[in-house]
Amino acid sequence: MQSPNHKPIKKVVIAGGGTAGWMTAAAMAKLMGKSLDITLVESDTIATIGVGEATIPTLVFFNRLLGIDEAEFLSATQGTYKLGIRFENWRDVGKDYLHAFGVTGKDCWACGFQHFWLRGQKLGIAEDFGAYCLERRAAESHKFSHLPNNGLNYAFHIDASRYATYLRGFSEKFGAKRVEGKIGQVLLHPDNGNIRALKLESGVEVEGDFFIDCTGMRALLIEKALHTGFESWSHWLPCDSAVAVQTKAIAPAIPFTRSIARESGWQWRIPLQHRVGNGFVYAGAYQSDESARAQLLGNIEGEQLADPLLIKYGTGRRRKQWHKNCLAVGLSSGFLEPLESTSIHLIQQNIVRFLRFFPQQGIHQTEVDEFNRQADFEMERIRDFIILHYKVTDRTDTEFWRHCRQMSVPDTLATKIDMFRETGHVFRESSELFVDSWQQVMLGQGLVPERYHPLVDTMSEAELTDFLSHIKNNVDNTVGGLKDHTVYLAELMSAK
Repeated sequence: MQSPNHKPIKKVVIAGGGTAGWMTAAAMAKLMGKSLDITLVESDTIATIGVGEATIPTLVFFNRLLGIDEAEFLSATQGTYKLGIRFENWRDVGKDYLHAFGVTGKDCWACGFQHFWLRGQKLGIAEDFGAYCLERRAAESHKFSHLPNNGLNYAFHIDASRYATYLRGFSEKFGAKRVEGKIGQVLLHPDNGNIRALKLESGVEVEGDFFIDCTGMRALLIEKALHTGFESWSHWLPCDSAVAVQTKAIAPAIPFTRSIARESGWQWRIPLQHRVGNGFVYAGAYQSDESARAQLLGNIEGEQLADPLLIKYGTGRRRKQWHKNCLAVGLSSGFLEPLESTSIHLIQQNIVRFLRFFPQQGIHQTEVDEFNRQADFEMERIRDFIILHYKVTDRTDTEFWRHCRQMSVPDTLATKIDMFRETGHVFRESSELFVDSWQQVMLGQGLVPERYHPLVDTMSEAELTDFLSHIKNNVDNTVGGLKDHTVYLAELMSAK
């Protein structure tokens, strides 16, 4: 008799829709739909949670993997282009910087560009660090154009609900089936504890060989049925609440997200073609829900389109994102606040990683363990990057910011901060997501290295001046050839 764990996977059931569910269905149907039966179960009565609508460049490649036409995607989602995030009041009140998606300057074999820039600053010949980054200068100039060979790194601002709707139609074209209904019970095999079926409130049972939990923070499968456990990170990330509201657009859409630090958290502004997404992430220990709601509504522009949505959450992750015959995707796998727009990235990473490990001939624990190791590593490094924004700050004006400055941080982050402060080095470990972003944010938050790599001193001052000027001139010339973001987007939409 064949072991239940080694049973071939022929039928996959996705529990829950929204962005996570339909991204999963779209990828599986397009890439493996010829060999799999794919069913998605969702209920029209359950609202999806979307606390942000900004993305990072990996979504560009996910869409390309699926063969999605970019103009069609932007039209369907009312999307705009995004070149980075402007952090306002994070280093201190009145001090801003822009974290862009590109690479700043030009590295050499021994050290990063920041070392050349540091010496240039010491000599008084270097401009602001961001002057040497194409994406940052384009964002600040409100410009955008596609360049040959992916010469401009970009992402999108999108209406996530519209994206889910678009992907539903896409998925169904490739054979994915949708079942309407609310999950009443998760049925387990009595012999091995694997999931056997989802029993809907209607009494219908949806059986499968493998189940993907996209039920959001409820985590009906991975947690309530399989009890994988949750590791909280709230001691490092004290914000536990968000309030969101949409407003009519009253100005041209800019090609970057705004993140505005407030007394006990931060506010986002995300420009779409037809509206603006607004939200306020805050720590309930330092600010009441009523106060947060009032603060958000007092800092929005344009007509309010709906009542504010209040969201409570716990920052952290499931102790196992893949357990038995169930994979958690999206909020069911854990939650990191949308400060660096990584929510959709984590969804697609679990999908793509799972497809690489796909257990067509049955589940093997070695692959499950390796999947979870990789997923844990990625989420931990993103966690560290988000904590960095809170920890490295000059703000002492409120109890919240004093707490953030003084709190302990994970050893992995403490090591990165100490190394950059002492040597100027940032090293990418394994498949770590962020690279240039680390020095952009650390410098932006006011962390300046004490020294630079000695190799830089082999250049004369004149050579260093030419080196820096050549990079900046190339950036300036390229930006000068880009179109206004609004004009470029309008032309793209009119060509549809």
